[in-house]
Formats: sequence, structure tokens, C-alpha cells
Amino acid sequence: MEIERKFLIELDNLPFDKEDYPCRLIEQGYLCTDPVVRVRRDNDSYYLTYKSQGLMVREEYNLPLTESAYHHLREKIDGRLITKKRYVIPLEDGLNLELDIFEGDLAPLVLGEVEFPDRKSADAFLPPEWFGEDVTFSSLYHNSVLSRM
Repeated sequence: MEIERKFLIELDNLPFDKEDYPCRLIEQGYLCTDPVVRVRRDNDSYYLTYKSQGLMVREEYNLPLTESAYHHLREKIDGRLITKKRYVIPLEDGLNLELDIFEGDLAPLVLGEVEFPDRKSADAFLPPEWFGEDVTFSSLYHNSVLSRM
């Protein structure tokens, strides 16, 4: 189960230097968007992911792929291949912000996702002042939707 909230982030408002944190290079494409079936390269790791419908709470299953299987499936995606840089920033209470800086024709979009252990924690979360608009309940900011825009 994936429980996360999603926010628009402005890089100029960050109270830290993102370069102080490790960066992962991610590319992902969608074989299907209803249900969501995604292939992803995350640095040198490769996955096939299924996600159920939903906004803040969704089922998610990740299966490892070989590099060659990933490249084979990547050729079959519908829509655009999304590329982004991801920085993982520690927050209070053991939470992390996954800061995604989109590249290519989705730039200058920057999204921040915070994953939670349960729905109660997600509902109670008070974002720091430097977070932008909460877009958790807008499907427009799901990567599967961005891949088709």
C-alpha cells in the first residue's frame, strides 16, 4: 500500500541546497494508465510497477526487471517517457520528501511527495511553509497523466 501526499514545490523557496543530498536519475513510461502499469529505470535498477486507482492511498506492486527487459518494454510505452531527478530530503518524524525535478518538456515542473505509514499520519501532516500547493487530490499531477499530456 502506498500512502502519499503530493505538493508543488518552487526551487527558489527551498530552505536548503538540494545538491547537499544524493540525486537519482529516473526515467519512466506507461504501458497502460487504467490500471497503471509502469516501467522505470532508477539509476541502475529497473522495475515494472502496477498501481491501483486512487489519489492519496493506492496499492502498488514493484517487480524487478533486467536492463534488457526494461529496454524492451520501454519501446512499448504509450505517451512520453518521463525523465526527472529525484532528491530524498529528510523531514521531521522520520518522514522524507522525494523532490522530483522534471526534465524535458515537463520542465520546470517540480513536485514533492511525502510517503506515510498510515492514512491517519497522512491526514495529520502539516507541510512546512516552503511547500507549495497540495495537489494530492488532483489526478493532473499523477505521472501517468503527465505522460499523456
